[in-house]
Amino acid sequence: MVSIMKIIFVAGDPKPERWTVPIQALLPEAEVHVWSPDAPTCNADYAIVWQPPAELFEREKNLKAVFNLGAGIDGLLQVPNLPRHIPVVRLEDAGMSVQMAEYVAYHVIKFSRDMTIYESQRAENVWRIHRPIERKTWPIGVLGLGHIGKRVARTLADLEYPVYGWARSQHQVEGVQTFAGQDQLKAFLGETRVLVNTLPLTPETRDILNYELMTSLKPGAILINVGRGEHLVEEDLCRAIEEGHISQAVLDVFRQEPLPADHPFWGMPQIAITPHVSARTLRDDMLAQITGKIRALEAGQAITGIVDIERGY
Repeated sequence: MVSIMKIIFVAGDPKPERWTVPIQALLPEAEVHVWSPDAPTCNADYAIVWQPPAELFEREKNLKAVFNLGAGIDGLLQVPNLPRHIPVVRLEDAGMSVQMAEYVAYHVIKFSRDMTIYESQRAENVWRIHRPIERKTWPIGVLGLGHIGKRVARTLADLEYPVYGWARSQHQVEGVQTFAGQDQLKAFLGETRVLVNTLPLTPETRDILNYELMTSLKPGAILINVGRGEHLVEEDLCRAIEEGHISQAVLDVFRQEPLPADHPFWGMPQIAITPHVSARTLRDDMLAQITGKIRALEAGQAITGIVDIERGY
């Protein structure tokens, strides 16, 4: 008797059919189940998850792989009984890197082309032309050279900004001067006027955007954080702005989301705030990628995107 492949969907969505119906269409030969703590164990082969409860792994002991509904896997890695003997697979791109590149490029262009000045002039009916951009005076540093970081760096380099990139290990990116390791971080920061953070969240990167780092940038630097809220030491940013080390900040991610109405960031005109929208997950692209990898695993083929749990990405 041929066994039927079983998939369990675990995401806490009040309308799980938005996910399970397209999964079933992409894998018609499979049984697709929605996680419920009250439902019996289904002996699933694969789990598609977002911040799953530990109970999932206590009950589903026959999983062949776990697929995370996102590129950031820090929430999944916090589950204490996450199996170490099966592949944990993160989302690769699925339309997110181009959105991130757009978001960062938009803000870089707004600052470097004086668009905020022209917006204020428009409000006062003023017609005044300012000096044209000198790109050499706008060096940009990208922290993190994963898939998204590389796309951001290449996009800015294609716009002919001087672009630097830093990662824990050595990377090569066309048009980008790269730095690697803790020993080269200070030199990287010293070249940077606009710092873009795309790092994954790990114990080593938590609180990396601190006062020491911000004061190592070029004076009056701009900070764009599209990584994780836990990367930023919030009180250090306030201090760096007050002292003039940071002139502007663009924040899309926060330690607490939604950002509380009484948070001091709301009252600081130097900080632009967006509600975690720099790169939205595109459901169709995401599920096509995940189900394609499930088919590959079933066929005994290798897949990409497997997380090194010890490194945290």
